Amino acid sequence: MHYLNISFSHKNSTLDIREKLTYPDDYHLNGCLTKLNTSPSINETILISTCNRMEVFCSCTDISLATQHIFEMLNMRAGISIEELEGRADIFDDSSAIHHLFTVASSLDSMVIGETQIAGQLKDAFRFSADHNFCGKKIARAIHHAFKCAAKVRNATDISSKPVSIASVAVSKLKSVIDDFKNKKALVIGVGEMSEISAKHLKANGADVYVMNRTRENADAFSEEFDVKVLDYSELSNAINEFEILFTATSSPKAIITDDIIKACDFDRYWFDMALPRDISYHKGERINLYDIDDLKNVVTENIAFRENGLRIAHGIIGRSTVDFFELLDNLDVEPIIKEMYEKAFSSAKIESSRVIKNGYIPKEYEKQVNKMGEQLMKRFLHDITSKMRNTTEETKSDTIAGAIQSSMKKHSCDAPNGYRCEFMIKG
Repeated sequence: MHYLNISFSHKNSTLDIREKLTYPDDYHLNGCLTKLNTSPSINETILISTCNRMEVFCSCTDISLATQHIFEMLNMRAGISIEELEGRADIFDDSSAIHHLFTVASSLDSMVIGETQIAGQLKDAFRFSADHNFCGKKIARAIHHAFKCAAKVRNATDISSKPVSIASVAVSKLKSVIDDFKNKKALVIGVGEMSEISAKHLKANGADVYVMNRTRENADAFSEEFDVKVLDYSELSNAINEFEILFTATSSPKAIITDDIIKACDFDRYWFDMALPRDISYHKGERINLYDIDDLKNVVTENIAFRENGLRIAHGIIGRSTVDFFELLDNLDVEPIIKEMYEKAFSSAKIESSRVIKNGYIPKEYEKQVNKMGEQLMKRFLHDITSKMRNTTEETKSDTIAGAIQSSMKKHSCDAPNGYRCEFMIKG
């Protein structure tokens, strides 16, 4: 069994590419995962699709065939040539795949280091796959340890001490171009987490905040919770030409603001499009300062420099956690074999005990003591052997030893018995 991660992120792909690769709703996500798992080389999959990344993380039997299948599927989905996909993607397998997963979960691979949203996004990605039977215990084990690693990073460093996100970075950018936006009108379109953060930061800086959402009921609930005003979504075409400040972060599969509804105004406008796919398709010169996710990198660079010391500590934790994870896998491989060795030994001892009693070599009334002696004899004999097996799990020859013993006992399944399984449950 192997782990494989194929990653398209803000580090290797443009916003246009990531936009084509995104999965905006559960229907398309379900279809993608279904196609991915049709490959005989792939047995478990999750797909992480955020504004900064689209990643396929899977458990597979053949890395080469699985990689080929993933690229072919993405080619059909996004219309991007396989050559370009291969040229852009970061491909991680086995230990590097786990290391990358732990890095992502710890928010070290995010555009905004220490941002708090990736944990929820990763949890949602796993929950969706688990609920729809696209993944099982192999990926569950990896995700479980990814969150344990992320918790260690949070506890040992200060990279999340001042929670940040793309939305908070966008407000910081706005503050750098507008000296004071106290009492200025700001429109937030959408009611997701990104919109919540935007509204909070805008209000904290004195802006007069309005919210708009396609579903009015959700907008009303948002308004009540965050103490902002509501505009009906039907007023979109007028509102965008009346507000100086606009933040948009919807899950619409296509742009909601286009050239045909944008009108000239006698004031400067500052628009922040934090959606993927993007909410704004704009090509005019109407005194609009438009910023998308990738335009915020200067602020992000300052954020990375601020957290430099914490990053060094965090990378050390991730490295050690990756080693610990594979040591766990090695132990999971060897423990079922040891268990079976003892079971076979005890069974043989019992057969021999029954034989000597049946033949009259030992009186029947001593049967219990004879069975106990046989088991103790087998335990003493196997103790040094099994201890050596456990101690060699850190060495490269462990697979060879385990394989030889497994073959001698004609054991073909690699799955651990129930008592040795590492299950993962998300607490709601």
